[in-house]
Amino acid sequence: MAVVPEPVRGADQGVPYGVRVAAAWAWRVAVILATTGLVVWLLSHVSLLVIPLMIAALLAGLLLPAVKWMCRLHVPNGVATGVTVVVFLGVVTGSLTLVGRTMAQGFASLWQQALKGLTQIEGWLATGPLQLSTEELQGFVNDALDQIQANSSQIVTGALSAGTTIGHIAAGTLLAVFALIFFLLEGERIWRFVVRLFPRAARPAADGAGRQGWRSLVNYVRVQLFVAFVDAVGIGVGAAILGVPLALPLAVLVFIGSFVPILGALFTGAVAVLLALVANGWVNALIMLAVVLAVQQAESHILQPLVMGKAVSLHPLAVVLAVAGGSMIAGIAGALFAVPVMAVLNSVVRYIASRGWEGPADADTGPPDEPARAASVPRAPAPADLDGETVPDAADGRP
Repeated sequence: MAVVPEPVRGADQGVPYGVRVAAAWAWRVAVILATTGLVVWLLSHVSLLVIPLMIAALLAGLLLPAVKWMCRLHVPNGVATGVTVVVFLGVVTGSLTLVGRTMAQGFASLWQQALKGLTQIEGWLATGPLQLSTEELQGFVNDALDQIQANSSQIVTGALSAGTTIGHIAAGTLLAVFALIFFLLEGERIWRFVVRLFPRAARPAADGAGRQGWRSLVNYVRVQLFVAFVDAVGIGVGAAILGVPLALPLAVLVFIGSFVPILGALFTGAVAVLLALVANGWVNALIMLAVVLAVQQAESHILQPLVMGKAVSLHPLAVVLAVAGGSMIAGIAGALFAVPVMAVLNSVVRYIASRGWEGPADADTGPPDEPARAASVPRAPAPADLDGETVPDAADGRP
């Protein structure tokens, strides 16, 4: 049956129907974009709070299966949470300590080779195509020292800014660990409280949409772990085949750095190439550079778009655009959280658009590991709402 437009009265009579539809779409899209921009602007001013909470949410999605597994073995929830967090922090700290100590020892043993490499570079500058004399090289060094002395105030300001950044990082790390503990310990209770902030009629939709978004977040973390493992194996095996020293610590460093977009890949790749240059010469370093670029390109153009896109139900092009747009808007933090935020929003919008909370109850309406309950089984009294009234089970967000 054809749709008949409603009769138009007043000044709109002279406006074509298509223009009225375009105008209706335009102001709604403008409101959405303005609201989104306002939210991003507000969040950028509280990034010290938002980023640690988002990191804690990602880690909670990774560690929650371990907590639930121990709970199924009749381990108390608090003990399971404490053991999981302590083991996780111990693994991360131990890995960083192993990498740092081994790298320090390795660079100490390679220092003489590094000095020989610098001597060779100096000799190439003097005898190569540039034909630079010793006086010219010394003049370049003196010019660099003069520039450093002339810009000493900027250097001091940058050092103070770096110290402030380190303080923010330390505070953010403590906040992330604190939030992670409570996400693992009382995540369900926190979520029920959040759901009860919504109007009663919207609580089933909010509860179902939030749980669908959480599943997408967990899938993202698991796939990101797999991608980091592939990067570490690819670069570590390539370094071992080429005879680059410290191949195992290098693989661990690549695995950890893969979770930090842009800078992580840049830093770990530079370390791998530097080790190859110092230990085996520039030919070996060029081959190592080719290996690093090949692994990183495969991760960026194959693993991230295809594997990540399939896991979080996003098209590969959407994944690439999300990372690029996130890095343009918020830098490294934007690149890190662009894909999980897109995945959560995609799951939430699809769930709400399909009105999934109105369908028959299935395994997707609650936590994946929680058994279904028969309707005839008596339930405990529902908790009181914010206004002091009790709310029915179907609307309070409880599984």
